[in-house]
Amino acid sequence: MKNSKVLDKIKGGLIVSCQALPEEPLHSSYIMSRMAYAAYLGGAVGIRANTVEDITEIKKTVDLPIIGIIKRVFEDSSVYITPTMSEVQALVDCGVDIIAVDATNRLRTGGVTFEDFFTEVRKTFPEQLFMADTACFSEGKKARELGIDIVGTTMSGYTDYTKGNDLPDFSLMERYVNELDCPVIAEGGIWTPEQLKKAMNIGVHCAVVGTAVTRPMEITKRFANAIK
Repeated sequence: MKNSKVLDKIKGGLIVSCQALPEEPLHSSYIMSRMAYAAYLGGAVGIRANTVEDITEIKKTVDLPIIGIIKRVFEDSSVYITPTMSEVQALVDCGVDIIAVDATNRLRTGGVTFEDFFTEVRKTFPEQLFMADTACFSEGKKARELGIDIVGTTMSGYTDYTKGNDLPDFSLMERYVNELDCPVIAEGGIWTPEQLKKAMNIGVHCAVVGTAVTRPMEITKRFANAIK
């Protein structure tokens, strides 16, 4: 699928994040593929997924654009979303439509900056769509200057320097929409249809919802904590 067609297909719609880590009850590529199918039937225009195994199974089940990531933890870095060229290559090889990378200003494993990392990535894969998972405006601006295609608000509230941010981060969405010349994806902390609609009214290209749809353990905790 050509890049412009991918962006057209997700414009104005809902992308559902279907992920489960090894320590979570629903960890299974098969279960994630069924979760993606349920999202498709419910009206999702795209899927965000983690690992080549999950993405491969999901692609067998739904014909929707996929934002792919690979989470990998390193002892010397807090960056874990598609942190090195190895993960990027694996996602390119499995034919994912959009690859999301951590674009925060934190150092990657080995002390590598985002600028050094993505400069190499962009040169190696000039035709691939890339999304920047950012925590603050300066990161999105920098990512765009380096040639990123899409900027997202994914990491706001999830870094040491953005902890305590109100989520969803509507103010960051608004700055991106008004000041950057690229599609903006709202992601992070969207729990209700009303919040989703507010994000869309700001003018974002589309939005990602994950936990509120596809993580029943966390949803249950939310309800259980409300009556404690």
